[in-house]
Amino acid sequence: MIRTMITATNTMGQLQKNLDVIGNNLANSNTHGYKAKHASFQELLYNEYRNDKADEAPRQSPIGIRYGTGAKIAQTQMNWKVGSLQQTDRQLDFALTTPKQYFNVLMPTEGGQEVVYTRQGSFYITPIENNQLMLVNADGNPIADENGNPIVFNDNVKDYAVRPNGTLQVTNEDGTTNNFNLGITNIERPNLMEHISSTYIGLPRNMADLGVDVADVLTNLQGAERNVIGLQNGVLEGSNVNYEKEMTDLINVQRNYQFNARSVTLADQMLGLINGIR
Repeated sequence: MIRTMITATNTMGQLQKNLDVIGNNLANSNTHGYKAKHASFQELLYNEYRNDKADEAPRQSPIGIRYGTGAKIAQTQMNWKVGSLQQTDRQLDFALTTPKQYFNVLMPTEGGQEVVYTRQGSFYITPIENNQLMLVNADGNPIADENGNPIVFNDNVKDYAVRPNGTLQVTNEDGTTNNFNLGITNIERPNLMEHISSTYIGLPRNMADLGVDVADVLTNLQGAERNVIGLQNGVLEGSNVNYEKEMTDLINVQRNYQFNARSVTLADQMLGLINGIR
């Protein structure tokens, strides 16, 4: 009975983590640029007991008795499929139409700034010193250009336009133009990236332990490499969460959790019967 409880509780803890993953997906089903996550399970180690040495009858199954110890989440993978495009007709709304390409964002840290990556392309302008404007996202974090610098221009802007290769063209009131190459990075090994928030991902902190360097994980698109950028203006990429699938998975996980909880209850009742007999 104790073994039944251990097996069930091991699985229940992992099912709870899967419920958290599904709940996070549902909570961000309307978050622009959000990528759904999916957890996959694997069995824990088996305990094998060979208590039938006297049994010499031929058999096709393995010798002995094998007891399972539950299941665990093997890995949590992100779905990199491009979400549906939502028309906004706003000049500073951008959507990346190629999978695994991300905008570069400068996020403040204790030591200064670090580059993080997002697919959320709703940008704004904020005034700074010297009568200039800076391109930022909804969180107020600066958008980086291809060299990792904030995008700054004069405050006499009249119009914005974007080119397919990720070049932002700013037209001033006097008709002059300025071009800025938006910082866009292609994530080569996305499953190694560290999840920072609903839309931000960053480089893993333990890259040395993983045996990889920055060049193995991502490529900052510059020069001729910018021709592969897929960018569209006046639209935003919606979340790629499949609401119907998430609800189906939620029901399935809840039933599995209830089944294991029932196993614990039955094992407890049987132990109570044994104690009563004694």
